[in-house]
Amino acid sequence: MTAPRIGTVMWPMQSWPEAGELWRRAEDLGFRHAWVYDHLAWRGATPWYDAYTTLAAAAAVTSRVRIGTLVTSPNFRHPVPTAHAVKTIDHVSGGRLTLAIGAGGTHRTSDAGVLGGDEWTPGERASRFAEWVELLDRLLTGPETSFEGTYYTAREVVTEPGCVQRPRVPFVIAGNGPRGMRLAARYGTGWVTGGEGARPHDVVRAQLAKLRAACDAEGRELDDLILMTGFTDDPWLESLDAFTDLAGRYAELGITEIALHWPRPGTPWEADMKVFEAIAAEYGEAR
Repeated sequence: MTAPRIGTVMWPMQSWPEAGELWRRAEDLGFRHAWVYDHLAWRGATPWYDAYTTLAAAAAVTSRVRIGTLVTSPNFRHPVPTAHAVKTIDHVSGGRLTLAIGAGGTHRTSDAGVLGGDEWTPGERASRFAEWVELLDRLLTGPETSFEGTYYTAREVVTEPGCVQRPRVPFVIAGNGPRGMRLAARYGTGWVTGGEGARPHDVVRAQLAKLRAACDAEGRELDDLILMTGFTDDPWLESLDAFTDLAGRYAELGITEIALHWPRPGTPWEADMKVFEAIAAEYGEAR
């Protein structure tokens, strides 16, 4: 059994150049990937800087760590300008961008509903998500895209020269329901979950069984199975031993990647930085 690779979720709350120093620190610690939430705010937190601009800047001050959104969504982004930004960041980073995508939350203190209009029902949100992913896939594989959907339109969008990564940047799909898992199986190179629930290990086991069934139906497998920690009571950052035990248990289920939130004092993600660094030293990539 191979131990899961580790990444970290960054908080886009520091102005530059302080934020740049943190991204460089994440790379120096040996994290395989570093992510940022794509919201206009997050549960009312302020300041909260733009994810795509942050990733472009982070790409310019790092050279090894993979970077990405965890996750981006249709809540306030249209696929056409999103694809343009994605291609640009992929070029700036030299092909180190991964795009994790989800249906988007419903919290108005984050980004739901900021563009006005009627609230999306769960069914509409799922349908928008599916159409958004389909169109973004087409836009990033080009060379020219026209699309008339129920929710999104694109007209003669030229996408050359395309992404550095071929056929496009990797998609990691966040979706725990049947439609989300089908999207992951069809378009994703990976899948991400937070394992929320009273018994997160059992929740992830059940989710993975459903995901594998969806992959079987599409005739393919996913390379990266990511667990985003910090939303359950699992003591990931209590100690190095606690991390090792949990990482091993989830690896047995098939999880290949663990994403740890960068410690943030005064919040549920507060943790001993020495423990965080010890985990990176033990499980990070060789430098």
